Amino acid sequence: MDIAELNEKIKNESAFIDLLLGEIRKVIVGQKEMIERLIVGLLGNGHILLEGVPGLAKTLAITTLSSAMKAKFQRIQFTPDLLPADLIGTQIYNQKDGNFLIKKGPIFANFILADEINRAPAKVQSALLEAMQERQITIGKETFKLEEPFLVLATQNPIEQEGTYPLPEAQVDRFMLKVKITYPARDEELAIMRQNINNTAKQVQPVISPNDILRGRELIKQIYIDGKIEKYILDIVFASRNPAEFGLNNLVDMINYGGSPRATINLALGAKAMAFIKRRGYVIPEDVRAICHDVLRHRIAVTYEAEAENITPEYIINEILNKVEVP
Repeated sequence: MDIAELNEKIKNESAFIDLLLGEIRKVIVGQKEMIERLIVGLLGNGHILLEGVPGLAKTLAITTLSSAMKAKFQRIQFTPDLLPADLIGTQIYNQKDGNFLIKKGPIFANFILADEINRAPAKVQSALLEAMQERQITIGKETFKLEEPFLVLATQNPIEQEGTYPLPEAQVDRFMLKVKITYPARDEELAIMRQNINNTAKQVQPVISPNDILRGRELIKQIYIDGKIEKYILDIVFASRNPAEFGLNNLVDMINYGGSPRATINLALGAKAMAFIKRRGYVIPEDVRAICHDVLRHRIAVTYEAEAENITPEYIINEILNKVEVP
């Protein structure tokens, strides 16, 4: 299939994205980037870590997304007393039959909102790892496959760290994207206020099915990514590991470790998903740059010296993007 034919096919097959976005925007005012990243995560078969202060529609966004998709949604509030069984389920003894029955937990859904994930202890966080990576859950001796699509949307509150358990690097790396949410613009907040005080929010109707997302994932595999774009992705990730090789000597003492191979994979997948959302059958450098911060910000660890100088992963990513040659 040539590029023109592939482009036409993707343009036609990705029409459901406009339906989905239109339905979500009936309820969510602004937050275009967050909504876009949710769909990128869905299409890229990845999970998303959201960081933002309370009240920025994180829960509402994923509830709306699941409603627009005829999908099952579960919200789990992570607390210090949460147990793994509260998340994945447990075995219950049936006195009548003398057998153990499996009681499945709330993880058995299409969309999981892990609210304030860093408030639960490590053993609960690790219980989520098998579900995120293997798309399955083991209870006792039985293993259960999770339904597709399966998306974990975890939230963190950046302004309150007392009584929290920072996520280990191995778990953070399993999130495809880390999205930072900011306050809405003044006109957007006015619209939000009016919508809520006048109760004018519209009801979300299911406009697509989970099968549309699964079909979209297969179509994304066909999106063309040129060898020069692949080299560009590799250069960005390798520059985060060995900045001196790319003339970024000022970053050598700032980076503890750079992006993992998952960063390379997710940068390519994210760029393809961005092209799909833009209804193109090929990836351009702007797709890579658009998703780069979300893929890399949780995979680049800064040194203590850099932290003392208030150097952030975002600053390092900007320096890399400014230095690495765009094809």
